[in-house]
Amino acid sequence: MTQKMFEGVFPAITTPFQEDGQVNHAFLRDHARWMMQAGCRGIVPLGSLGEGNTLSFDEKVAVLRTLVDALDGAPVIPGIGSLSTQEAVRLAQAAHKAGCQGLMVLPPYVYTSDWEEMKAHLSALIEATPLPVILYNNPVAYRTDFLPEQILELALKYSNVRGVKESSTDVRRVTALAAILPPHVELLVGVDDALLEGMAAGATGWIAGLVNSHPAESVELFDLCRAGRWEDAMTLYRWFLPLLRLDTVVKFVQLIKFVQEETGHGSARVRAPRLALTGAEQAEVRRVLQVAGPAPTLRTAAL
Repeated sequence: MTQKMFEGVFPAITTPFQEDGQVNHAFLRDHARWMMQAGCRGIVPLGSLGEGNTLSFDEKVAVLRTLVDALDGAPVIPGIGSLSTQEAVRLAQAAHKAGCQGLMVLPPYVYTSDWEEMKAHLSALIEATPLPVILYNNPVAYRTDFLPEQILELALKYSNVRGVKESSTDVRRVTALAAILPPHVELLVGVDDALLEGMAAGATGWIAGLVNSHPAESVELFDLCRAGRWEDAMTLYRWFLPLLRLDTVVKFVQLIKFVQEETGHGSARVRAPRLALTGAEQAEVRRVLQVAGPAPTLRTAAL
């Protein structure tokens, strides 16, 4: 069977910052390559976890250029979000020019309205380039809920709508989407602690968060699910869940970056309005890491 365009693990990469608050491009390059070496399929920058809404337009383009150069042909699929449709279109076109191989399109920041306005916004982004598009549904973060029938409307109208990142936290949405979407539209889990349930319901990709600190474990979990080794997958999933659940709370950016720092794979620095975790919050993350211990070894037979 031919591999799907968005099949596999795609890190929603964090944006590293230097002490002066500027983007650390050297670490960004190394971090992306490290996750790719663990078996990831591509990189998704500038999303919610990437603090895209705190980056300037020029900073976003610079991040994309660094990643495209670093990955040497592997897919870079940026989150395309903005306060205005006009700027989001500019970013989509800049991403295409920079060599990105797809786009993950978001509803506009702050403004929330009805489907007609959201459809107009998404349509402008889909039409802005010929690149394949992943529609990002995250009503928890963006207060806009793209319903399965609305996503279908866009998928039938635009041939370059090729995926849906489903982050509603309701795994029934994956089942509903799988039942109505045409075969060329792939389903990707966007909430870390719904990975196993989402793949059992028909998802074939994962835009992941804790992969930033645990890429090998993330890829193994995905591969076990894809291979239908559900018992082994559940063993690894149960071990991983206390960490994966850090992806589902308000301070998920701070928490995941702190896990990166604690495991030696990044810095906990975030950009305001986010602040560093409190001492109590840091202690709780360290407790979770200590209780978890090393991941169970499961690769005893070829997948």
